[in-house]
Amino acid sequence: MANALLEFWHADESGEYDNQGYRYRGHQHADAQGRYRLETITPAEYPGRARHIHVKVQAPGRRVLTTQLYFPNQPGNRRDGIYRAELEMKIAKPGEGAFDFVVDA
Repeated sequence: MANALLEFWHADESGEYDNQGYRYRGHQHADAQGRYRLETITPAEYPGRARHIHVKVQAPGRRVLTTQLYFPNQPGNRRDGIYRAELEMKIAKPGEGAFDFVVDA
């Protein structure tokens, strides 16, 4: 969706969330073709959770979609009670993941 607002946040290299300096948190708008690009680290696991990135997506004038993206082939996925395979990123090559959000127009 053109100009959709995307908000991202995730844990750091130690599996901690920075609730003081707010590192690894931010937002951006998709371009006119609905494309976005996030460049960040791979977050660490923390007790009970697989590696994941939190995301909120809001198309202009629409409801907010709040979800999480997961990394494929991670041992923690099986242990995470809210993991969903359909939310795994597609990995084309090491260090690059992709995910297409589908929101109502």
